[in-house]
Amino acid sequence: MPTTLSLTERLRELARDAAASRDRSAVPAQATAALLADRPDGTVVGWGDVVAKAHPAASEAGVRELTVRLSVAAHPRLTGIMLAPLAPGGSPAEPTTETRPLLLDGERPVTVWPRGEPVDPDAPDAAPWEAAGTLLARLHSVPADALAAQLPGPLPAMRGPAKAARAVERMRTALGDGTAAPALTAAAVAAEAAWATLPAWCRDEEPQEPSTAGTLCHGDFHLGQLIRHPAGGGPWQLIDVDDLGLGDPAWDLARPAAWFATGLLPAASWSTFLHAYQAESGTEAVDPWPRLDAPARALTVQTAAIAVAKAHAARRPLDEAEEECAAACDRIAAAASGQPGDPGFSLDSQ
Repeated sequence: MPTTLSLTERLRELARDAAASRDRSAVPAQATAALLADRPDGTVVGWGDVVAKAHPAASEAGVRELTVRLSVAAHPRLTGIMLAPLAPGGSPAEPTTETRPLLLDGERPVTVWPRGEPVDPDAPDAAPWEAAGTLLARLHSVPADALAAQLPGPLPAMRGPAKAARAVERMRTALGDGTAAPALTAAAVAAEAAWATLPAWCRDEEPQEPSTAGTLCHGDFHLGQLIRHPAGGGPWQLIDVDDLGLGDPAWDLARPAAWFATGLLPAASWSTFLHAYQAESGTEAVDPWPRLDAPARALTVQTAAIAVAKAHAARRPLDEAEEECAAACDRIAAAASGQPGDPGFSLDSQ
């Protein structure tokens, strides 16, 4: 493939070629490339019923870990839970072969996937919270040792805490130029104060406790990690293997928990999600908050840190939802310091 092409053009060619080798009746004659995402953590281009994704540049060790994660998604035990990747030619990938990503310029891994129908961000009342809870419970129930024989290497750790730490570092770097607006500086101070209260494993400074770190986890769950496949009525499935690995399953529930506790997710949606998870996992009698509390606080800080960095780059104030996250960070720090008048449960907005 000529290196003079841009990244999106190269992804377009990969997706087009894979789509052409599949069922041609599924690809409209007038199909064109669609840029579906273009972020630091991934660029995604769709063509017909296929998408090609460029992951962040990775070392050889990082490529090996991504290969294992792709093999997990391709494993039969994950059928109906996580979308399986395609081999570069467009055929379904096998867990022991054809899951190593292509490398652009020797360092940018690229993978190919079936194209599905994402959650509609403009229809919050129709968000598939029940399906999300059920899928996560099913993912968490897959025994890691049942996968091992067909994987090309050991399962890596779930990267949720590492992603939270990167978000805080991104905020620090963004505000390091000394030109941040006072409101953004205040939000960053709140995020830093909340970050300091978290256990070391949530800050990616120590390994997780072995007793809680052996579950297969998604690592970065939110509604954007769900698609219907096939599009137009197929079942919901999880996508995005970048942070998949062994860890504490509470991390996968923690972002919706944080949204609920900060007032950004309606109680009914949270209840639907949690009840579906507990019904599928058989944990209805277990109080989830002792396990959820620290990861939910960590993801609140992560969200606030990213918001501050983005707002500073765009030279804009925080929006309402971002301000809620910053305020939640204030409450986290206040609860940890035992300030008078704090309700005691720093994330609880009720």
